[in-house]
Amino acid sequence: MARKRKGEPIHGWIVLDKPAGMTSTQALSKVRRHLNAEKAGHGGTLDPIATGILPIALGEATKTVSYAMDGEKTYRFTVAWGARTTTDDREGTAVETSAVRPDAEAIRAALPGFLGFVEQIPPQYCALKINGERAYDIAREGEVVDIAPRTVRIDRLELIEIPDADHAVLEVDCGKGTYVRSIARDLAERLGTVGHIRDLRRLRVGSFTLDGAISLDDLTAMEQGAAVERLLLPIETALDDIPALALTDAEAHRLKHGQTVALLTRQDRERLTALRGDVGGDGTVIALFGGKPVALARVEGAEVRPVRVLNL
Repeated sequence: MARKRKGEPIHGWIVLDKPAGMTSTQALSKVRRHLNAEKAGHGGTLDPIATGILPIALGEATKTVSYAMDGEKTYRFTVAWGARTTTDDREGTAVETSAVRPDAEAIRAALPGFLGFVEQIPPQYCALKINGERAYDIAREGEVVDIAPRTVRIDRLELIEIPDADHAVLEVDCGKGTYVRSIARDLAERLGTVGHIRDLRRLRVGSFTLDGAISLDDLTAMEQGAAVERLLLPIETALDDIPALALTDAEAHRLKHGQTVALLTRQDRERLTALRGDVGGDGTVIALFGGKPVALARVEGAEVRPVRVLNL
């Protein structure tokens, strides 16, 4: 007897505006449960205090989650000067204080030093594994976590406003693995004081923006069918930066069955030549038939090899 399916086979993305006070996993579970989706995942963890863009992948879209997580992200955050905390945000306990309050001129002068590829030490309370244990579990036991610096990419760091002497609001465009809490901590140190994140909001993940986002309250107020029809984005939304390769019926059939497709005719070579200027270093493409995604594939010479077949 076939196993009964747990949920509906829904395929695509929902862009959630995550509320503060819950983990990304909790938010994901609420979306999955409300939509009765068979399979779901999210495209990048947000801290419980953070709000904003949490892309939710449903069904076959879960196979593209890593591409969403690799996308550039934009955050708006408020730094509270004068106290360093155990978690580098308002959830932690203050462990050091300072009376120094930097002004706008000093803040703007310090920001260029954070741009480009920079070395960053993640916060003590983070999800990185240290000898098989999560750093936050070690930190909760009162131990100091020895975390090695990591290279991250910061493309833009801008002062937005200074609402009062104790706070500054900034925005950052950054690459994968960047900790905004570390930016706040290190910026404060460079300015001769201490500080932590008071508020954090994610405005963008790759091509996912607040323009297409919905709050959890509004989502759960909608009928399941209406939510799917109105809000579901196609699987390839997370793959905007990946070039597309159109397939013939026969090529699509081979790729769907995990077989390599050889592109050997003159027309095939012209297709590859037109494509190669867009293909990234690893040769990844999204293979399409009839405008619908068939597989994530890799171009190797004159061959197209399936990486993740999309069963739609």
